[in-house]
Amino acid sequence: MAGQAAPSRFVDRLRNAGIEPGDSDELRLNKALLVFATGLVSVASTLWLAIYWSLGPQLSATLPFAFQILLAGNLLVYLKTGNFNFFRIAQLGLFLFFPFVAQWSIGNFITASGLILWGLLAPIGAILCFGVRESIAWFFAYVFLVALTGFFDYYLADAVPVSAATRIPIRTSVFFFALNFVAISSMVYLLLRFSIQEKQKIESKLAEAHRLLQIEQDRSERLLLNILPGPIAERLKNSNQTIADGFADVTVMFADIVNFTQVASGMTPSQVFAMLNRIFSVWDELAEKYGIEKIKTIGDAYMVAGGLNDAREDYSAAIADLALEMRDLLHRDFNVNDRHLDVRIGIGTGPVVAGVVGKKKFIYDLWGDTVNIASRITTEGTPGMVQCDAATWRRLKGNFVFDEPQVLYLKGKGNMTVYRLQGRNQQATPGAARAVAVGMR
Repeated sequence: MAGQAAPSRFVDRLRNAGIEPGDSDELRLNKALLVFATGLVSVASTLWLAIYWSLGPQLSATLPFAFQILLAGNLLVYLKTGNFNFFRIAQLGLFLFFPFVAQWSIGNFITASGLILWGLLAPIGAILCFGVRESIAWFFAYVFLVALTGFFDYYLADAVPVSAATRIPIRTSVFFFALNFVAISSMVYLLLRFSIQEKQKIESKLAEAHRLLQIEQDRSERLLLNILPGPIAERLKNSNQTIADGFADVTVMFADIVNFTQVASGMTPSQVFAMLNRIFSVWDELAEKYGIEKIKTIGDAYMVAGGLNDAREDYSAAIADLALEMRDLLHRDFNVNDRHLDVRIGIGTGPVVAGVVGKKKFIYDLWGDTVNIASRITTEGTPGMVQCDAATWRRLKGNFVFDEPQVLYLKGKGNMTVYRLQGRNQQATPGAARAVAVGMR
């Protein structure tokens, strides 16, 4: 196992040679590809010379040896300096010119078995390590050298003595034609395969990063929608402008837990939190059920509003139903309301101003006389009662049952007539509440 691990570690170190932590994925791939190509060419050229000698022809080792020295030297300079731009130009230049020099030293296309085919690695490497546009010059240089070699071979063929032309056996020449084609085809395939594999790994990492980013984005979206209404959240994401809107007709409701301060004084902080969280969580579900926008909680007070979006036209009736169900739930479900708390609820209808306050820890809030009336009706209300102002009563009286009107003194407003909501009018015509709501808007 250890014997197998050592070569694997060496290959990994060679494969990652020159790669810096700050390199982009594309640059990392370019560096790895060129180092990989250098290794392939070095090994293949050594084997080529060994096979050549084993078949009889004694080609001078000076040129292949010089080629190996230049490849290795250029690689060492790159590892020491980190200058990848010089490294790829120099290395591809060696890939391009040395096959032509080697063929010229051996003879012609036939005697050298098409050795210049190895020069094709230069434009292929340029595509992988530079890019499509930059590789054009390398390809034209390769084509030019092939054409130049062919020109001289064609016009000087008759000038070559027969003995020189037949120095290399025809079988050896044919064998190396096949070998050169196989070798170059294999190296091109391996380089492309390596490139595609690495790009697939990069794409896989990007896909995973995108998936994690999408999860975080969805989580942030949910958090934002827990703070702001959907349309407001969308506007806030797409614009830096102040968000403030005027609404001519909105129904606002406050729910205030009775004697909360006295009850909470005998409880631990965690118990207080658990109690409020149970109640408010169920109220949140009811608000969502009726399509009503929760605005905020203020201590033990709970605030919602209808008419801020197009969720439903009969929002005043929906808030009335919500208020009744919130109150009744506390009266009957003692798993949620284990302290037997009661609630005061106040509803007001009229114009409001709505907007996002602040830039940090911002909230969506409502202002205006309608908000103040609903809040003060709640404060001055009777435990277990749902009280409405005159505007809300006029809108709901055809579909809901109310007690006789009462006059309350509200701080800052003076005497005001309010109506206590008892429940739905079972004999009301279906759809009447919606018709009234649309007519009054």
